[in-house]
Amino acid sequence: MGISKRSNSLDLLVSISKLEKTRDIRKLRQQVSRLRSTIGSQAHDVIRLRTNGRASTVSSVSRQFLLGELQQIEETKTVERARYYTSRLKKALAEVNTGEFNDINLNRWKEYGNILTDSLWVLQKRDASGSHSAWYWGNFIPQIPHQLMLRYTKKGDWVLDPFAGSGTTLLECQRLGRNCLGVELQPSVAKKAQALLEKAPSRNARVTIALEVGDSTKVNVRELLKKHGGKSAQFAVLHPPYHNIIRFSGNRRDLSNAKSPIEFAERFGAVVDRVTSVLDDGRFLAVVIGDKYEKGEWIPLGFLAMNEVLKRAYRLKSIVVKNFEETLGKRSQKELWRYRALAGGFYVFKHEYIFIFQKNA
Repeated sequence: MGISKRSNSLDLLVSISKLEKTRDIRKLRQQVSRLRSTIGSQAHDVIRLRTNGRASTVSSVSRQFLLGELQQIEETKTVERARYYTSRLKKALAEVNTGEFNDINLNRWKEYGNILTDSLWVLQKRDASGSHSAWYWGNFIPQIPHQLMLRYTKKGDWVLDPFAGSGTTLLECQRLGRNCLGVELQPSVAKKAQALLEKAPSRNARVTIALEVGDSTKVNVRELLKKHGGKSAQFAVLHPPYHNIIRFSGNRRDLSNAKSPIEFAERFGAVVDRVTSVLDDGRFLAVVIGDKYEKGEWIPLGFLAMNEVLKRAYRLKSIVVKNFEETLGKRSQKELWRYRALAGGFYVFKHEYIFIFQKNA
């Protein structure tokens, strides 16, 4: 019924146009049932589309999406509602409606089941594909920048990471087709991250992935962008040290060596200023951070960092709480930490925050 087995393509828009003209609900259901059967018999999960032998604007569609939409049409009680769903499906296949800040086709939003939209992220396992690894103490899981870039960037956008570390964000940009500028304070860490970037199996020659050594509280971000062919950034992701939970170096400029949480927040704010100077108006900035205990007191590092951003020209869009099961510092010490919690009257950390801000236009 319109499918070429050789090319795995389908004159689907023609078939759907015929459905739109059907005014008898029984006949319409029969036609939809036959179309579902034809599509369901295909071995491919993705079906290429064509109209009268020519490629449509939307060149492919997932079989699961098609079957779900057709099932909804077939189960509809009235012909008016069935024709409405049919017209909606036709529009989804013929037109692309991407958002202002990403490549998500809103006409086919149901196909994006892989993109998280809830404020609680339960991610059980770190993505270790490609060149991703957990060699760097304190790096975040790749799923975080991956999800954020799907929501807040388009292919070809510039992403800024002023706490580049092991290069997690840069590797994901390389994979997703985004340009990226990372800044890392420690030369030895940057050198190892650069080696991983150069041998990454997902290298994309069409994008620029740049890693610079520098102090993000002072570096001229605009000059660095210009050096690598960028003019401004469309997204920024900041994953600073969680103050002194892990001391990453002996460098006094390292935020993990800040003398107090207040000093940490102030120096973090200086990094935000540098980022803000190159981030386009209306675009997004994300901060990934957790809290800490100090002398029996919960120190809300996350909210201290949040307030630093809100002092600037930003508004808060979302707070995501992400789980984590263990850290290198607590590995093999779960019983000890449970005892400490019972003895000290506190709760063991099992979460961190992802604050998402939008720069005022």
